[in-house]
Amino acid sequence: MDSNTTSIFDISDIDDVLVEDVLNDVYSALEEKGYNAINQIVGYIISGDPGYISTYKESRKKISKLERTQIVEVLLRNYMK
Repeated sequence: MDSNTTSIFDISDIDDVLVEDVLNDVYSALEEKGYNAINQIVGYIISGDPGYISTYKESRKKISKLERTQIVEVLLRNYMK
């Protein structure tokens, strides 16, 4: 690497992976418990009520650490690709 150039680091890529990992974990846990995971996650995103997400495998705790707008942004960005 040339010492005279500036490297660009984009944290949004890391954020996207974090959100995707959390969503995958939560989705799997909800499915394991017999819930319709899509409906439950959508209910949470729309209302902000963590009661839509089971505590199974710490799913509620994991998803609550994310901003709902961040979740929507990652979902939309991935959908539009």
